[in-house]
Amino acid sequence: MTKPKITTKRKPVSEINVVPYLDVMLVLLVVFMITAPMMVQGVKVELPDADAKPITLDNDQDMVIVSIDAKGVYYLNIGGDPKQPKSKEQVADIVSKIVKAKPKTVVLVEGDSRVPYGVVVTMMAALQKAGVADVGLITEIPASEQ
Repeated sequence: MTKPKITTKRKPVSEINVVPYLDVMLVLLVVFMITAPMMVQGVKVELPDADAKPITLDNDQDMVIVSIDAKGVYYLNIGGDPKQPKSKEQVADIVSKIVKAKPKTVVLVEGDSRVPYGVVVTMMAALQKAGVADVGLITEIPASEQ
């Protein structure tokens, strides 16, 4: 005689083990904490003081910053190395391609306070020839208002 098989019904487990998710989250947190300070790009320039209203950008707008240091050397905050000097023509060409691909891109120029005014104007004119409709200037808030 064979015994009948006894089957037991198992209840599905409705608990989720969150420990692996917490481990992944903490690793990502550490990675972002380490890499965030490294993401600051650009060239150190001493901006002139000016009493102007700040520009407000939409969340979907990109921003390109052209920097001009005290020696009149041009830099671009995007690309492989933002501290790599570029010629005026290179900057205008790169910015032109960006603006054609994304027309809402805001283009700003930050010139060192010691650079001759003509160098900044020449860069702005080259950007406008490259198809940038509006070029903004970056300044510092005067010390008396801070």
